[in-house]
Amino acid sequence: MVEREIKGTLCSLMQGFPVVTITGPRQSGKSTLAKAVSGDKPYLSLEDPDVRQFALDDPRAFLARLPNGAVLDEVQRAPDLLSYLQSRVDEDSRMGLFLLTGSQQFGLLSGVTQSLAGRSAFVELLPFSVNELQKAGQSHSSLDRMLFTGSYPPIYDRSISPTAWLAAYVTAYVERDVRLLLNVQDLLQFQHFVRLCAGRSGQLLNLSSLATECGIRHNTAKAWISVLEASYLVFRLRPYHKNFGKRIIKSPKLYFYDTGLLCWLLGVQDAEQLVVHPLRGAIFETFVVSELLKTKLNRGEQASFHFWRDSNGNEIDVIADLGVKSMPIEIKSGQTLNRDFFKALKNWLPLVGKEAVFPSLVYGGSDSHVQNGVRVFGWDAVAEVLSFESATGGVGARNNTR
Repeated sequence: MVEREIKGTLCSLMQGFPVVTITGPRQSGKSTLAKAVSGDKPYLSLEDPDVRQFALDDPRAFLARLPNGAVLDEVQRAPDLLSYLQSRVDEDSRMGLFLLTGSQQFGLLSGVTQSLAGRSAFVELLPFSVNELQKAGQSHSSLDRMLFTGSYPPIYDRSISPTAWLAAYVTAYVERDVRLLLNVQDLLQFQHFVRLCAGRSGQLLNLSSLATECGIRHNTAKAWISVLEASYLVFRLRPYHKNFGKRIIKSPKLYFYDTGLLCWLLGVQDAEQLVVHPLRGAIFETFVVSELLKTKLNRGEQASFHFWRDSNGNEIDVIADLGVKSMPIEIKSGQTLNRDFFKALKNWLPLVGKEAVFPSLVYGGSDSHVQNGVRVFGWDAVAEVLSFESATGGVGARNNTR
């Protein structure tokens, strides 16, 4: 079994809040994690029609049958229950009483923040990180295999190919979640929209261009992107707004959370195709940015990342906010280091001076070291990028200073 890094954070929050809410994409392991930390609390899924109907028809009686709390899965399916849950936890002084899970940000987060303000902590659980897979002995030695497979837990728990599982996952998502959130009349058109988004992962998001290519209105494209975000399929990376005397790009960049899903949507049929795939660089960039998000979220920290690009095309792929300082991170899919990999960092660092710390490069190779003042990480060491214990003298246990 893969041990989840966020488990310690979750257990700590349960000591200080009566309710803890776990959000994340479907099949990311929320229910499994909640059961693992809940002890002997009963587990109830609001996806089950009879359970949901009972919670909606008689919420007081429903909660009365749970004197020691419970795990309530997919609680966004019964939003009115949250108001009654507020009264329940106010009457009971115990911490960690209820664990709520949900896979849709719209209904869940708005309901919890309104009804359980100050009573619930939040954690976001994404699919497995590379670090989690490595510790469990289930990681891939090949980068292309890692990109193709992705990180959804069921792929690692079952004897099933990524292609078969992801095909079923997308079908279930389109037929179920989209219809719950939007009245999509043409599902084929929406599927086409999702695939167009896949072709733009790692690129600037131009909603007008996306809408035109899909044959829909701009407002429809905007709403559909919001649904994809709410269901934890995609996220937007915002631009770094500090102006250094040059015109900067203000549009966000679009990324998918999982490269396995991204590859499936792009029609990649096996890992070997990624070697020469025209979007390999964008897929690798998606992988690294997603792994950086997982690292922060698994620590229970805010994932404050941006990118920077000016009108001349100069760009830093990721800028991690460290408070008063910023850490620039470049991403290159090539397996062999060359001078061009360091060019963007070399040009950007003089613009910010002492504000920039720990300049870093993640590339498609496997050697981690320090080179010309830049911390270099192989793809399988991406979890170490946001660790600063040895930042002034190396990059973790595999340090190889040049």
